[in-house]
Amino acid sequence: MQVTMRSGNPMPRHMAKAILVRFVRADGLGVDAEVVELAMVMTGGAAADVEAIIVLKSVIMLVLSALEGVVLKVFGEANDVVDVKILLSERLGSSASTMSTWWLGKLEELPGASSCISNECSSTVDVLLAPSVELVRDTHPVAFTIKSSVSASVSATEPKRQREPEPDYCDTPLRRDADGNYVWPAPSQAIEAARGFLKECAAAQEKTLIVPDKDADGLDAGVIIFRTLTALGLPPALIDVHLVNKGSNIHNEAERLAMQEKNPAYLIVVDQGSRSGPPVVDTPKTKSLIIDHHLSDEFPENAMVVSACHYPPVATSALLTYEICKPLHPDIVSTCAYLCAMGTHGDLGTTLKWKPPFPDMKETFKTYSKKAINDAVSLVNAPRRTSKFDVASAWQALLEARDPKEILTNKRLLAARAEINEEVERHTHTPPKFSKDGKIAVLRIHSAAQVHPVIATRWAGHLQSKALEIVMVANTGYLPGLVNFSCRIARCARSREPPVNIISSLKAIADLDTTDLVQRMGESFARGHKEASGGIIPAAEFEELMALMKVGEKPDPVPVVGGSPMKKNATPQKNNLMNYFNKS
Repeated sequence: MQVTMRSGNPMPRHMAKAILVRFVRADGLGVDAEVVELAMVMTGGAAADVEAIIVLKSVIMLVLSALEGVVLKVFGEANDVVDVKILLSERLGSSASTMSTWWLGKLEELPGASSCISNECSSTVDVLLAPSVELVRDTHPVAFTIKSSVSASVSATEPKRQREPEPDYCDTPLRRDADGNYVWPAPSQAIEAARGFLKECAAAQEKTLIVPDKDADGLDAGVIIFRTLTALGLPPALIDVHLVNKGSNIHNEAERLAMQEKNPAYLIVVDQGSRSGPPVVDTPKTKSLIIDHHLSDEFPENAMVVSACHYPPVATSALLTYEICKPLHPDIVSTCAYLCAMGTHGDLGTTLKWKPPFPDMKETFKTYSKKAINDAVSLVNAPRRTSKFDVASAWQALLEARDPKEILTNKRLLAARAEINEEVERHTHTPPKFSKDGKIAVLRIHSAAQVHPVIATRWAGHLQSKALEIVMVANTGYLPGLVNFSCRIARCARSREPPVNIISSLKAIADLDTTDLVQRMGESFARGHKEASGGIIPAAEFEELMALMKVGEKPDPVPVVGGSPMKKNATPQKNNLMNYFNKS
């Protein structure tokens, strides 16, 4: 099958490959069989049933779930009916003539592609699609036929509807103190006190214990502190780390005893979340510093605290730690800036603009590409999600590496990510159920791996409705007898006013109970951030929470005002969300 150009002459095969590569690499994606397959599907046809497209739009990631990150990249720009038609073309039928013209239009949108097509340039572009192209040629031959004429019906294809730009995280108004000065990332007195603590710790030359959280933000912040202390003269042999066990926290009595047994003179807790309680350890001589950004006004007794939670745009723990440590030694920027970027992207996502008041990271991203940093984040987060909860491997990899590229070749981290990708794929097809008011979508899974936050984030980017606010993924298999759940704000609700607050919403639902449910759920209910929260509660109490949300109940019928109700004999829609999951 030949690819033809607008003039009707055959397009050189290498040119067709080159243009295809430029298209699928537009977002920096690698070119492999799955990417090429996606490109071919996008050119394979257009669905005729628009209503079915709209219904299935919320489950587009299921249709193409095998494409993993590629789906996220493509669907991020596929927010109208036209693109969804393209992405669902194989399942719902196709019109080759329509889509071949659409493909030609896509080629012309690429920089320089238009001149390649019209001038029939013959320069060879070295691209390696290997057998992938041959396979796709056989399975989707229409994708390699670009017709020379455009029908009138095709030229009238509906234009893309522009999506309203989402507000950038850094655009949040800053708070001012009593004197009118901006407060960021935390009160200056607390930041200076933390700097004094670290300098005193290094000068004391005594045992120091770092207690970082298990994710990229916490681990990167921990390594920043480690490198700062060593730069200030504290020998690495005097620095130890305590990594909290699976499903536990620093307030658990077993964890407090384990930290106390290491007999630290100085103890630094990072990104662990905070609540009121006794001292971190009961050793009177131990001095404690807590660096955090999780929403809380209560902290362990006798601890020095620096928290960013009330000072928007709220800094991650890695960013807060970096801002604390940066002035303490001239080497901190060169050795820790990429760690700050990794931790921040780990919590806030890869699309962060790094606008003020966030620090200028241009030089960092010139030295280390964003792709390398983001890939490193994915690898560092993988071991703690596995059933083995192998946080130690991630900590050791970060501690030993001197740049993100070294992390990318770590065999243990690569194996952990492969394991998690497989587990996510196994559970990501779970259909959601909705609360009666439509504000919360709930997906239930059973996995020994910590994949519920990943699946919640993924679904939050795809489910859409006027009512939807929160996506919750509940995992009954992570800890025996308990339900670990993660909540994310649905993408369609991120710019609503007033802003969605997950913690407040969960607590409001729990308050509907007339018994002692709130007390029985305990301190681990509705923890974290307003935008990304969750909890760990007993299975029976979780079912009570679901009953309060009325999950699975049909909404009350909407009364018809000023019009006529729907006809009883109206033809039912053939394609819908429920029968989708029964299709082969």
